[in-house]
Amino acid sequence: METADIGVTGLATMGRNLARNLAHHGYVVALHNRSESKTKQIMADHSDEGAFLPASSMAEFVASLRRPRRAIIMVKAGPATDAVIEELAALMEPGDMIVDGGNAHFADTRRREAALKERGLHFVGAGISGGEEGALNGPSIMPGGSVESYRELGPMLESIAAQVDGVPCCVHVGPDGAGHFVKMVHNGIEYSDMQLIAEAYDLLRQALGRSPAELAEIFREWNRGDLESYLIEITAEVLDHVDASGQPLVDVIVDQAEQKGTGRWTVASALDLGVPVTGIAEAVFARALSGHPEQRAAARNLEGPNGTAPNYSLVEDVRLALYASKIIAYAQGFDQITAASEEFGWNIDRGAMATIWRGGCIIRARFLDRIRTAYEANPQLPTLLADPTFAEALTEAQQAWRRVVSTAAQIGVPTPGFSSALAYYDGLRRERLPAALIQGLRDFFGAHTYRRIDRDGTFHTDWSGDRTERPA
Repeated sequence: METADIGVTGLATMGRNLARNLAHHGYVVALHNRSESKTKQIMADHSDEGAFLPASSMAEFVASLRRPRRAIIMVKAGPATDAVIEELAALMEPGDMIVDGGNAHFADTRRREAALKERGLHFVGAGISGGEEGALNGPSIMPGGSVESYRELGPMLESIAAQVDGVPCCVHVGPDGAGHFVKMVHNGIEYSDMQLIAEAYDLLRQALGRSPAELAEIFREWNRGDLESYLIEITAEVLDHVDASGQPLVDVIVDQAEQKGTGRWTVASALDLGVPVTGIAEAVFARALSGHPEQRAAARNLEGPNGTAPNYSLVEDVRLALYASKIIAYAQGFDQITAASEEFGWNIDRGAMATIWRGGCIIRARFLDRIRTAYEANPQLPTLLADPTFAEALTEAQQAWRRVVSTAAQIGVPTPGFSSALAYYDGLRRERLPAALIQGLRDFFGAHTYRRIDRDGTFHTDWSGDRTERPA
């Protein structure tokens, strides 16, 4: 019986296109789906694209895989993934590999990897970014799991990944949940990136009265410079599109941004790790605010400012503010990766993450090359903002950035992304922060103690007594 090099179970859009991508690269691909109709549909539509082995049951699917078996799961995160894993694992043998290519929570991946290791199976949580087009033509792939599993899977995954300058956008991220963690942070940065783009669009439209088509041309121009990226490119396409009604499509789409949860996961994880990812958090909260039309309607009559449009070059200022805020968003994301890598012992190469995000994924952008270069020059870089290239860019942008945030406040256009990024920049560069007062307040009401700048140790002031200080 003919055997397959790898199998894909879960043949919705991403699974189907990933299977086709593998077949395009010469691999024999086993196919399985809970509903057999999807398997039959792929064979009807794409059987001429490569070698596929359709299976009508999970047992037939596993039996068609050559040893060590490699099976990719592309199903909805949560209990459905656990159910498919258990069904697969019961049919597999020690040394076989199960790859979860969905957007699973990294903690679930860690749990699953540990449980399957006890059964002698390799479990690989692989973040896959690029949407349906990337899955078919070359995604960015972020696999975790054991070194042994990557030795088997790596060449195959690297061959189907996007390629930039001859380098595949795929690398072994680290043990257990590292791959899915990095994919989660990637999605969080994506949230922030889109929010900043939306704020740039909104501010220019409200302040200058530009039409969507005119703004599309501005974004196209920006895409020729430092802001060159996939998201800037498609922003121009969306803004320029006129639908069948004759109106700009952006004007007839309901202004309520949906989310699948990875942004919330990123923020919750950052809170657990004690890492400020303010840009990502504001992006998540902005989507949440947009999704409460009843509150927005109730607040419609609240007074706004009487500010007027600025009399300076707002377009160029917004470009600079967008670039500066984007730097902050990526810096915060990489800080979160650093913190998790230390917490879980993953030893993640941050420069390698910037390298594999250059192609295939949604946040692919020109300036990722600069991030890669920064970490190659200093692998211990404490923050991207300390890199000379990015420090110079922020210095160049900061006055424009401040004018943009001020103008937005004066005319009543919400810019939580721009504003929080600037606040983070100012907070990070300050020699002293008002946190000293906060710590004094905590000691007053809760005897939480404080440290001093002039000597070692922790101290407490007897606030309810004679207010003398004593070592804690």
